[in-house]
Amino acid sequence: MFGLSELAIILIVVILVLGAKKLPDLARSAGKSARILKAEARAMKEEQAAHEQTAQADQADRTAPRVVQGEIIPSANSATTDAGQSTAPRTHTPGTEPSRPQA
Repeated sequence: MFGLSELAIILIVVILVLGAKKLPDLARSAGKSARILKAEARAMKEEQAAHEQTAQADQADRTAPRVVQGEIIPSANSATTDAGQSTAPRTHTPGTEPSRPQA
């Protein structure tokens, strides 16, 4: 970035422009500003990590199957009698003749 000679020239110009009396105050305020900047950057990283964690947890909640406690109630189409015979209507299977009731 800058070599040693360039930094020395910049330092001499700053001392000439600001004066030797204001230089410690300037360095102090620059240090405070750098500290604040680091703290804000750290807070942003922590906030981003927390946001990603909650987003992953929300996505896991959406994709996970939900287990519901209850009892199974048979539907009308699959009803059976006490003898175990199905009362559901019989359907025609392909490749066979439909059965005709005998009179």
